[in-house]
Amino acid sequence: MTDDGALHVPARTIPVPTSVSDAARAVLAAGPLGAGESPALDDHAGWRELAATSNPMIAMMFEPRLAGFAADVEEITLGDVPVYRITPADVRPAVAGRAYLDVHGGALHLGAGAACRAMGTDAARRTGMATWSVDYRMPPDHPYPAALDDCLVVYRAMLERFDPAAIVVGGQSAGGNIAAALILRARDEGLPLPGAAVLITPEVDLTESGDSFRTNLGVDTMLRKSLMPANLLYAGGHDLTDPYLSPLFGDFAPGYPPTFLQAGTRDLFLSNAVRMHRALRAAGVEAELHVFEAMPHGGFFGAPEDADLDREVRRFVDAHGR
Repeated sequence: MTDDGALHVPARTIPVPTSVSDAARAVLAAGPLGAGESPALDDHAGWRELAATSNPMIAMMFEPRLAGFAADVEEITLGDVPVYRITPADVRPAVAGRAYLDVHGGALHLGAGAACRAMGTDAARRTGMATWSVDYRMPPDHPYPAALDDCLVVYRAMLERFDPAAIVVGGQSAGGNIAAALILRARDEGLPLPGAAVLITPEVDLTESGDSFRTNLGVDTMLRKSLMPANLLYAGGHDLTDPYLSPLFGDFAPGYPPTFLQAGTRDLFLSNAVRMHRALRAAGVEAELHVFEAMPHGGFFGAPEDADLDREVRRFVDAHGR
């Protein structure tokens, strides 16, 4: 150990565990996805090029998951905000008349266009709910608070059409950040809050202060490195500890809705979900935390563990709201 108490560990070889499904083992055995260097913060052309090459690949990643799922997708504009309104061919009876506001992932700078549509459709598949997926503005051209502003526009529009208790606000990864921040801002602006929140491996701490940002670095096969360059790009010079940027540091009382949180034991964002759960519970908020064995960030893309997560999310949204 060093003078500051830091623990030095030997180099390790981490095997594929026998404790997960064969499909999950195959994903882990395939090894890490590529993760190149991020552009410099002032290289706006480089960030735009990264998005242009990455967004089609994100959309393609969801194709196997969406095979056989039938839904009507309508492209609408609310104010100046593009939205994909996605209605499953078979809306589950338990959530008929309700709606899911989906905030897409993508490290706060990826996921526009077809990728947004794919992620929103996957949220509709998972929940069986009519889903409004926000194609929000992103940096480098539109840093914070543009994304949060856009999501608030859509939330206000949904409040005109639905009872607040009939709305679920959710997001995965970066979308979990904006979804959680959206609820804080809606409360601060005096708006009625949704019936529930679903935060899948949420990026709720842009300071990356949690333990798993070190212990799972190099273990997570999806997130291979710190996202700090993207965090700083998104923040646009604002303080990363601001609760609208890092909702983990927000005040969750009074009235924050029941919240579902998920992560995996190999997830770089595991600490985000764990700490958010504890913060919500400390504020007296009903919150569930589901941690999946050996799961990296974003899941296994079709393994039985992913189906288990889908079932848990459906159970949760069925039990909350009306």
